[in-house]
Amino acid sequence: MTTTTEQMRSWTGPAILTYGFRPFFFGAAVWAALAMVFWVLMLSGRMALPTAFDPVSWHAHEFLFGYLLAVVAGFLLTAVPNWTGRLPIVGWPLGGLFGFWVIGRIAIAFSEALSPFTVAFLDLTMPTVLAIVIAREIVAGKNWRNLIVLGMLCALILGNAVFHWEAAHGHYAAQGYGLRIGLGAGIMMIAVIGGRIVPSFTRNWLVKQGAETRPVSPMQRFDKIALLSLLAALVAWVVLPVSIMSASLLAIAGALHLARLTRWAGVYTGAEPLVAVLHVAYLLVALGALAIATEIMLPVIAGLGAAQHLWMGGAIGLMTLAVMTRATLGHTGHSLKAGAGTIAIYTCVLSATVLRGVAGLWPGYAQELYWAAGLSWFVAFAGFAALYGPLLLRLSPAQKT
Repeated sequence: MTTTTEQMRSWTGPAILTYGFRPFFFGAAVWAALAMVFWVLMLSGRMALPTAFDPVSWHAHEFLFGYLLAVVAGFLLTAVPNWTGRLPIVGWPLGGLFGFWVIGRIAIAFSEALSPFTVAFLDLTMPTVLAIVIAREIVAGKNWRNLIVLGMLCALILGNAVFHWEAAHGHYAAQGYGLRIGLGAGIMMIAVIGGRIVPSFTRNWLVKQGAETRPVSPMQRFDKIALLSLLAALVAWVVLPVSIMSASLLAIAGALHLARLTRWAGVYTGAEPLVAVLHVAYLLVALGALAIATEIMLPVIAGLGAAQHLWMGGAIGLMTLAVMTRATLGHTGHSLKAGAGTIAIYTCVLSATVLRGVAGLWPGYAQELYWAAGLSWFVAFAGFAALYGPLLLRLSPAQKT
C-alpha cells in the first residue's frame, strides 16, 4: 500500500505541489501582503483597481474570502489525510486547485470587465471543489466527527456567494449578510478547531517541559455549551446585527469563551511563543464578541468596524498565522520553536489590530493609524513569506530521501 511519504517522493514536479499546505500557505501570505499594499494605495487615492466592488468591499472580500479560504484550503488538505488515513492530494490536481484560487483573485480585481455571474463562478470554483474533495475524503474515511468542519466550510462558501449577490445588486457588501455569514463561519472554525488544537498542543509542550500543570481535556460539557452559545450569538448577529438580543448573546458567548480559555493553562506557555500565540489568538475571539456587544449597546465608542476587526484582523489574522507557522515547521521536519523572526511577525499582526482599534478611538489621526496598521500587517505576512517561503518552496534533504 502506498504511503503519504512514498506518494510525495514519487512526484517529480515542483516541490511546492507535494502537500496542500505548501502552495496555499505561501499564496495566502503573499496575497495578504499584496492586498494590503493595494488597499493602502486605494485609501490614499494613488491607485484604483478595475474592480466592480467598492474599495472597502474589495478589501473585506479579499481578506475574508481570498486570504482566509486559502489558509483553510491549506489546512484541510493537510489535516484531512491525518483524520481519515487516506492519501493527500499532490501534484497537478493540487496545482489545479491552487490555480482556481489565483483565478478567483484575478477575476475579483478585474471584475469591471466581466459579468457578475462570471466573477462569482470563477471565485467560487476553488472553495466548491475543495468542499467536494473534503466531503469525499470524510465519507470514504468514515470520519463522521469532522462533518462539522465541512459544514463550516460550506457556510464560508455561502457567505461568499451572498457577498457576490449583494455586490452585484448595488448593496454595500462590506456590511452585508454575506460578510457576516463568512466572518461568523471563520470565527466558528477557530472556536471548534482551535478548541481541539490549542489545549492539545499546550498539553504536549507542558509534558515536554516536565510541568505538572495540564490543560483541561477539550470538548467537555462546558466546551459544548460555550460553542452552542457562540453559534446562537453568531446566528443572531448575522440576522439582526444591531439588536440588543444579538448584543446580549455575544456578551454571554464572549464571557463563556474567556472562561473556556482559562481552562487551557495558557499562562504557563510564555516561554514558547509558538504555543502562547494560540492562546492570544483565541483570546481575541472572546474579546471580539465582547467588543461588538459593547458597540451595539453603547454605539460610537470606537465604531463597529474597529470592534469587528478584533475578529477579522486579530482572531483570524493571528490564529491563521500561528497555524501556518507551526504546520510549516512541523511538516518540513523543523523544531517546533519560534525564532526571533516568527515572534516579530506575530507582534506585527497584534500591532496592526491594536492600531486599527485606536483609529476608531482617535478619529483625528485615523488615516495615519490606518497606514501604520497596514504597514504592520504587510510586514507580518511579507515576513512570513520571506522566512517560511524557502521551507514551502523546496524539500529538505531528509524529505527528498
